[in-house]
Amino acid sequence: MATLDLLLSVEQQMLRDSLQRFLADNTSPGWRNLVDSLGLAGLAVPQVHHGFGGGAIEIAVVMAELGPALAGSDWLSHTAATMLLSQAAPDHAALCELATGARRAALICAASSAAMPIVEADGAVRGTAALVAGGAEADLFLLADGDAVLLIAADRDKVEQRHRIMHDGSVTADLSFTVKPGEGSRLATGAAARTLVELGNDVVLIGRCAEAVALIQRMIANSALYLGQRQQFGRAIGSFQALRHRVADMQLAAMKAAALTEAAIVAVDQDLSDRASTVSAACVEVADAVRIVGEGAVQIHGAMGLTEELSLGGHFKRALAIAAAMGPRADHLARFAEAAA
Repeated sequence: MATLDLLLSVEQQMLRDSLQRFLADNTSPGWRNLVDSLGLAGLAVPQVHHGFGGGAIEIAVVMAELGPALAGSDWLSHTAATMLLSQAAPDHAALCELATGARRAALICAASSAAMPIVEADGAVRGTAALVAGGAEADLFLLADGDAVLLIAADRDKVEQRHRIMHDGSVTADLSFTVKPGEGSRLATGAAARTLVELGNDVVLIGRCAEAVALIQRMIANSALYLGQRQQFGRAIGSFQALRHRVADMQLAAMKAAALTEAAIVAVDQDLSDRASTVSAACVEVADAVRIVGEGAVQIHGAMGLTEELSLGGHFKRALAIAAAMGPRADHLARFAEAAA
């Protein structure tokens, strides 16, 4: 069953089916598995550079499948970075190597980093980007902030790295920049840069929403299965009305999150006028669904819910990490209000 109810082309359906078959045999794939077996490093790179030429829908489809395998965090950062690089510099020499996975990129933007460095008017970069997804293994950093989009090589004399293992098992990096004017490749400035910055943020957000929706649906499926297996007082606990109502609340939250996520994906893919409000609405609804579904699933499973014995614990931790990485709820509500005004 598809996680997201999107109108897919034949090629997009083939992509989803290939991923499902691959993940059936590879439950915890790493970067090299995704690159060597499926060629996913080039999903958002134009075909002229040996990529797939995919967009927001393809990214969301992949993230929805990778979510329950806990394998999407680094891939999303790389793919969003290659998408922006392809638009800012369509003939950039690095695109071919990025498409084949010979080199890796990480996007540094407000949606993918807990804190942003300072970009000076002359192109110098100083300060720290905190908790950058995909930053630990990247060869190139695409910095998209404010009125500038820059490509910076991961040289030790320019970027000092400190890797962090997060509570969900993913690895992020704190990156301290000492980039002098001219050492980074400036790809866009002004209005063009602002457009790319907004696109990069929204691509990361919808990718994470798609990942979270898949995790939410997997937690519900596991909970429903457990309700039919666990016996109490001589009967399956799924027959208890209180637990059945709890699952109904979980399913309702999941449906609302999925519906808004699907709308946000289409809005980004087609660059609709209500993109900003739809993406922020999806983020708020997904964060709420993560809490409702995750807490309900843990309660249904009892103390086992957060142990390493069950996949539920890892799914809930990852979903919580996604909800936190989306940023403050107040910011999304303010963005929604501003865009809808």
